[in-house]
Amino acid sequence: MHKQIYVNLAVSSVEKSQAFFAQLGFTFDKKFTNEQAACMVIGENIYAMLLAKDFFQTFTNKTLCNPKESTEALICLSCDSRAQVDDLASKALAAGGALPRPAQDHGFMYERNFEDIDGHIWELVYMDPNAAMPAADAS
Repeated sequence: MHKQIYVNLAVSSVEKSQAFFAQLGFTFDKKFTNEQAACMVIGENIYAMLLAKDFFQTFTNKTLCNPKESTEALICLSCDSRAQVDDLASKALAAGGALPRPAQDHGFMYERNFEDIDGHIWELVYMDPNAAMPAADAS
């Protein structure tokens, strides 16, 4: 069925967005990166296309929202540990992002989120497999 996922995000500056995410440790696929778009590699088959707003607009007839004022999506990335969640959130803040909410500890799941320089919300989540809640009784 589906083999890859591409999340497309409208950004004010492709160059500044690349610099922001590079500070968080992300890399870019040069084959699909130019002045209008940057293909950020998130995982083995997971990508975010950071598209200049005018270029993004060519893919839709709808009005783009301002992600600093409205939420268009919550992009959630799983992490390998609580430390990785905290590390990425700290890097985002140091790179010019914002941390709009305090960390949330649900016992089985630890999460933080950050807003990138355009206001897109990225959730960082670590789920402890040993503390996961049991499935609901099906009977």
